[in-house]
Amino acid sequence: MKVINSISEKHRLLSLPEPLHPLVSVVRIADVRAVDNDIWKRFYLNFYVISLKRNVIGKMQYGQQHYDYDKGIMTFVSPKQLLSFDAPPVYDTADDAGYALFVHPDFLFNHPLATKIKSYGFFSYTVNEALHLSEKEERNIKDIFLKIEEEYQHIDRHTQDLILSQIELLLNYGNRFYERQFITRKKVNHTILTKFEQLMNDYFDAEDSLKNGIPTVEFMAAQLNLSTHYFSDLIKSLTGQSAQQHIQEKMMEKAKEYLSVTELSVAEIAYQLGFKYPQSLNKMFKRTTSVSPLEFRKRFH
Repeated sequence: MKVINSISEKHRLLSLPEPLHPLVSVVRIADVRAVDNDIWKRFYLNFYVISLKRNVIGKMQYGQQHYDYDKGIMTFVSPKQLLSFDAPPVYDTADDAGYALFVHPDFLFNHPLATKIKSYGFFSYTVNEALHLSEKEERNIKDIFLKIEEEYQHIDRHTQDLILSQIELLLNYGNRFYERQFITRKKVNHTILTKFEQLMNDYFDAEDSLKNGIPTVEFMAAQLNLSTHYFSDLIKSLTGQSAQQHIQEKMMEKAKEYLSVTELSVAEIAYQLGFKYPQSLNKMFKRTTSVSPLEFRKRFH
């Protein structure tokens, strides 16, 4: 596996001239000519990449999933995320093919954004969950890329702060546009919510929890072919509750069912639901219902 440590190295692999700034660079996709090299089969970058692209031909694996790289418009990749192309990517030579921003973590050093950037969940989304932009949104993002490019043409003591303010603006737009995408794709997203509910029902009805323990958010996201962060943000956007809260509610729903219609002990119900210790069920049940499991059962017996 190849590690691409520097922006200069990435430029060379894309047949681009040396970057004007060693830690930040804006690349015009129309200028890219990827070197035909085995490197693309399995690699990761030691810097952030934010891309606005059109018509990039090629299959790429990001994490555990494959996708058509020409489907998405805007993507976010953080350092050390495993990437691979089935073949070197082929880029459209049109002037509007898009842009890529490379930002080395060292450029963020001693700035609040160095910590804050880790809170933007979309850096952990898989690229088949890319951000689709309207023409107006795309123009706004393009303007930010061009502003960043303009700033490092003449480096002075203000350059870093000005560029970082533009990067933060770019990330905040990412938050806004993803929230909008969750809303505008409501039909598709509600289908995901329905599948999530069915997955939880199947998990407990098939007694998978008895064998595998309490289902995790990571497990549910993987079953739906979504990244954990995207799945979590989507569920929170649709329902106002986290995916973890939904799983806990389903567990309490099943616990109530067992308590009301079976003679299973509280300990047996706890193990049935995937708890390692019965007292864990007691604590969660009382926290969510204000009564203990035994007090709840007395209502039916």
